[in-house]
Amino acid sequence: MADPDAILARARDYPYALPGRSYVWSGTQTDPMHVDAFDPAMTDGRTPVLAVGSNQSPQQLARKYGVGSHHAIPVQQATLANFDVVFAAHISTYGAVPAMLQSAPGVDVTLYVTWLDEAQLDIMHATEGNYHFAEIADIDLRLDGETARDSVFLYVARLGHLVHEDGPISLGAVPAAGRKIAVRTTAEMLQHVQDRLAHDGDHDDFVLRLVDDPGYRRSCIDRLSEDSVPFDYRYRIVE
Repeated sequence: MADPDAILARARDYPYALPGRSYVWSGTQTDPMHVDAFDPAMTDGRTPVLAVGSNQSPQQLARKYGVGSHHAIPVQQATLANFDVVFAAHISTYGAVPAMLQSAPGVDVTLYVTWLDEAQLDIMHATEGNYHFAEIADIDLRLDGETARDSVFLYVARLGHLVHEDGPISLGAVPAAGRKIAVRTTAEMLQHVQDRLAHDGDHDDFVLRLVDDPGYRRSCIDRLSEDSVPFDYRYRIVE
């Protein structure tokens, strides 16, 4: 049986630790946070995919690609103008209220671009069932190293963002300038979700049930998404 404390920590600690700089994650490292310096040459021939939630973190990349694997992924810090990272209107299989990108004029958000090869992209697709893989264009994405892009791939939340008091809630772990909406941690959002759903009882038990009971999790998602708002920017679904 999985350790309840570990389950609760994984749900509440989303989106997990970030190095605060561009880096290369490698499956050869036994410690996911022991990352290598970013190597721009490694991006050649790879697909740039915007990471807005846990895919920014070496810890999550280690979960998805495996410690001891042959995978190595360059992860480049970037600033995206006129967007923010907010909480999506669904719950992950591991109990977190995950992130999504949303249009936010006047906000500059700091996030990361993962540069994935074809095999890595297939693996990532398999972990993002609540999202469309898509492309956005005509954007101002400034990458570390003084390079810029006007388009990028990303995962767009199928159900849109969670609404609280007529608006979205920003993910506090992701830094941004110019925010004018509420900011919460994932732990705070889980408490908010419990309150909104009027789930009586212990909060730990609520989070554990979200993980252990897929039917209950699905019913909670259905209620959270009743008034959700779709991604408010034109995008092209790739698959």
